[in-house]
Amino acid sequence: MQFRSITRIVGLLLALFSVTMLIPALVALIYRDGAGFPFMVTFFLLLAGGSSLWFPNRYQKHELKARDGFLIVVLFWGVIGSAGAVPFLLSKNPDLSVADSFFESFSALTTTGATVIVGLDHLPKAILFYRQLLQWFGGMGIIVLAVAILPVLGIGGMQLYRAETPGPVKDSKMTPRIAETAKTLWYIYLALTIACALAFWLAGMSGFDAISHSFSTIAIGGFSTHDASIGYFNSPTINIITVCFLLISACNFSLHFAAFGNGNINLKTYWRDPEFRAFFVVQFILFAICFGMLLKHHSYDSAFDAFDQALFQTVSISTTAGFTTTGFSDWPLFLPVLLLFSSFIGGCAGSTGGGMKVIRMLLLSLQGVRELKRLVHPRAVYTIKLGHKALPQRVVDAVWGFFSAYALVFVVCMLALIATGIDELTAFSAVAATLNNLGPGLGEVAVHFGQVNDSAKWILIIAMLFGRLEVFTLLVLFTPTFWRN
Repeated sequence: MQFRSITRIVGLLLALFSVTMLIPALVALIYRDGAGFPFMVTFFLLLAGGSSLWFPNRYQKHELKARDGFLIVVLFWGVIGSAGAVPFLLSKNPDLSVADSFFESFSALTTTGATVIVGLDHLPKAILFYRQLLQWFGGMGIIVLAVAILPVLGIGGMQLYRAETPGPVKDSKMTPRIAETAKTLWYIYLALTIACALAFWLAGMSGFDAISHSFSTIAIGGFSTHDASIGYFNSPTINIITVCFLLISACNFSLHFAAFGNGNINLKTYWRDPEFRAFFVVQFILFAICFGMLLKHHSYDSAFDAFDQALFQTVSISTTAGFTTTGFSDWPLFLPVLLLFSSFIGGCAGSTGGGMKVIRMLLLSLQGVRELKRLVHPRAVYTIKLGHKALPQRVVDAVWGFFSAYALVFVVCMLALIATGIDELTAFSAVAATLNNLGPGLGEVAVHFGQVNDSAKWILIIAMLFGRLEVFTLLVLFTPTFWRN
């Protein structure tokens, strides 16, 4: 294990992260809200801390191995999540405790979107923008951005990319060089963010709200600048824009590159992808069920309102964004529970969505069908195909392993929450909301997590990290094999 090289890289990344503090400081200057001081202090603290880690180890440029990459990813998310809490600790508005500050920071960076803050409409613009900015960086993964920079400094990046990129198949690259891959991902990400911000602005949002919500929409984060979330705007046009960009962001970014990245637009690329088709089939079924149930229970005055709310909440919850336009927890109980379970599926692999990913659920269902066939024909040999390609058994085994680990982490976190005194419904939905990087839950966490006790908040922070790092990246550090030479 190259500990000095790892320390050097983490220090360098921490110093780079400090620069992001200048952006909300500039926002504070523009709006003159007096909230810039915590960000300037944090900038100098992080720059000094990162430099102190980097400078003594600046000549340690050894080749990274796979396990070095995993350790850097986990350390970086832990360090940056902690560093991101400093402005909340120093700020007087909102006045947050240590647990609340760390919770808000990790929730933003992991794009969970669960908040402990009440009274967003009265917060300084700099604080509001900072929350959205954290989500935007966390959406694509700060590590992927760093991978585009580190090769220039003589550090190979493929190990980091494999550890960070979601999905069961991590060896494929869109371009031959990992630096070009990471840059391409961010070009797509930035283009979608600009398009989303323009659409929101044309639909009636202020410039500040349009930019802020485009950050959390493309990141599939769910933070808003208002307590009422997207419902604050009371606009079907804004709702449908949000739905469209959430669906785009929940698709594999490799598909976006394949369809638009070569100069020739080829929309057939999307439909050829089995995960893409499965994703939209799931979305359609969920919407049809929600729309039908809302009509049956006369939850809204008109069919149009029911259509609008059903479409928005279905896409928002199932893609793990967590935006709200209404108290979906007040719907007939079947629907919020259904949508909460749909967040376990989440978005596609290679997207900014959370959950276990559509591709894994698709492979699990194909494996189930294969086992049913084997019951009828025990001696027959069946292969699992994705599209027209037969998958190696190791991929199927890895998916089953991931599913088992995911379930184990969920159960342990839920039992730990119950042990802190939280009721069963709240504990179940809180773990589902954080592990799936969703945001809102049911019970006491239907609106915010401010009432949750501090011990439970630390447990939920761990659940956020497990969800963002897709369980294995974090679990592998607890195995003796990882630390053996």
